[in-house]
Amino acid sequence: MLRRLWPVFLTLCIPASASSSNADGIARISVHASLVAREQQLWIVPARNLEFFDIPHTTARSRCEETRPPEALTTPSPILGVAGSGLKIKVSFIVGTDGRVHSPLILESSSTTGDHAILDTVRAWRYRPAMCNGVPTETEGKIEFSSR
Repeated sequence: MLRRLWPVFLTLCIPASASSSNADGIARISVHASLVAREQQLWIVPARNLEFFDIPHTTARSRCEETRPPEALTTPSPILGVAGSGLKIKVSFIVGTDGRVHSPLILESSSTTGDHAILDTVRAWRYRPAMCNGVPTETEGKIEFSSR
């Protein structure tokens, strides 16, 4: 990865020639700073509120005496564009016995612009599955994304 990025780093941080003025270096730094500021304005990372529920099964089995909820391994936040301000989206999903997210479903959405990005992000999440008496079990999760 560094092999691909070092030319960009050199062009941004080191003057093109020894005879270039200090003003060129300052201009490059100010352009870079303005790009970073613009990027921060464009991308919004929503706040999250997450809950887990047991999934009732039709098969008769013993009651769980020792339970453990799923443990998040990788759950990156979706990044939404400017249209994400004032956003409120509720998503339901199932954490399977393999720790993967199955069947993500939008329950409530204030706009459709970020729905696909959120569903794609939730599908990529990975968990350590919930346990019931030491056996992995499915669990339903509900999460609400909201922007500030």
